Amino acid sequence: MTILKFSGEVAGFYQRYRRGYPAEVLDALVAEFGLTAEDVALDLGCGTGQLTLPLAGRTRAVVGMDPEPDMLAQARKAATGITNATWLVGADTDVPALEALLGKEKLGVVTIGQALHWMDRDTLFPALRSLVRPGGGVAVITNGAPMWQHDSPWSKALREYLSGWLGKPLVRTFGAEQEEQDRYRASLEAAGFTAGETVVEYEDEIDFDHVIGAVYSATPEDLLPKPHERAEFEKRLSVAVSPHAPFVEPVRVRILTARRG
Repeated sequence: MTILKFSGEVAGFYQRYRRGYPAEVLDALVAEFGLTAEDVALDLGCGTGQLTLPLAGRTRAVVGMDPEPDMLAQARKAATGITNATWLVGADTDVPALEALLGKEKLGVVTIGQALHWMDRDTLFPALRSLVRPGGGVAVITNGAPMWQHDSPWSKALREYLSGWLGKPLVRTFGAEQEEQDRYRASLEAAGFTAGETVVEYEDEIDFDHVIGAVYSATPEDLLPKPHERAEFEKRLSVAVSPHAPFVEPVRVRILTARRG
């Protein structure tokens, strides 16, 4: 399997341009798992902390865990003034080791935001079940489809431009398709969880700078346009999408919850 690296500059773009989570998402997690100020949360595949940091405000402590040190370095910068967030380098394959680290402590929730497509869910979910308290559980959160996968004219133009630039069609949806969601649910239920779903929908209008930044944040480091190439890359992208402004994105946040009985 090809290992894609989201490090270096990409981590900076990720921290600045990746969409955060509305308060309704955090409210849904609190309601579903009965989270209180005594709970500890784990945000697995946390990236630069878009979900970790809001969780810190709803729990006693939160651990953001990610395999990419550059992502965690950006998360630490963003966490200025937040004293109950801890950052840990690790992947889904490191989750079983957390049981020894936690001891008798059980987690209120494990969140996986827009990252499960990188993980071995059939091994991960049984390991997570032993880490969460009764009534707690796992939340797989899909933070909308990629901006180039919508039906709007500007999204179609973006998709066409990026497909031409990469020399291949853009087909990955990062877990947003119903078929992928169904597979996630089946794996969670097979691990002994009771699954449910909450959906939060809204529209977000972004500017061209954010279009560019979001593209860069989703591009592996070795595919990122070189600094001397970016002015031309961005000029051509602007020609393709700017006639279709404003750039309004429909955002459908799907929260697949899995509660331990």
